[in-house]
Amino acid sequence: MSVPYFYEALLTNNPITYILSEETSKHCVQVLRMKAGDRIDLTNGIGQLFEATIQVADKRNTTVQIQAQKTIAPSTQKIILGISLLKNVTRLEWLLEKATEMGVHTIVPLICDHTIHERFKTERMQNILQSAMIQSQQVWLPILVEPTPFDQFLANYNASQKLIAHCEPKEKTNIKTLTVSDDCLLLIGPEGDFSTKEIELALSQNYEAIHLGPTRLRTETAGLFALSVLKKF
Repeated sequence: MSVPYFYEALLTNNPITYILSEETSKHCVQVLRMKAGDRIDLTNGIGQLFEATIQVADKRNTTVQIQAQKTIAPSTQKIILGISLLKNVTRLEWLLEKATEMGVHTIVPLICDHTIHERFKTERMQNILQSAMIQSQQVWLPILVEPTPFDQFLANYNASQKLIAHCEPKEKTNIKTLTVSDDCLLLIGPEGDFSTKEIELALSQNYEAIHLGPTRLRTETAGLFALSVLKKF
């Protein structure tokens, strides 16, 4: 049986004991029925993994003793995903979950010319990332940025390899033929695609246009497919 794994953002280096958050305490004691002496693993989402043993099982303030700690280096590949907000928020939540499982470094929701919906509940989306990190047993939580207008994104983010996927009939590179950089920026547009103005603006700033195959993909499918091709494991 696997050891239960939890996210504790306030964990710092070399603690001897630690009081779990009320949410984690409740899950340990009321949901998993854990008791003193049981083992759990903890991460702070910034590369550290802690092995701990429950000392006092309390549904609000469970105390654990830290038995061991190790630091895990981040991936040598840094992928920044800029992807439009979606009309169907559930589809965006699914994308955030899967992108986290795949080890994306940064996610920037974009507000584009054709973006239909601009609703974004930051706390809920952050919780989805945290849950996905724990489910996939990682120790690095992706950076989630507040929704950003497309032109501001181009001005604020840079990488050695900058890619934009779009559907216009222009010259584009097949994503599967790319030599992928360890420092990569990927742009995925909304349901109505990027506008011509946005595409031209990106190309003028040295983005490379790419296509993702012969079929037209939904935004969230395009994002996940592109990540699966670009991510080095």
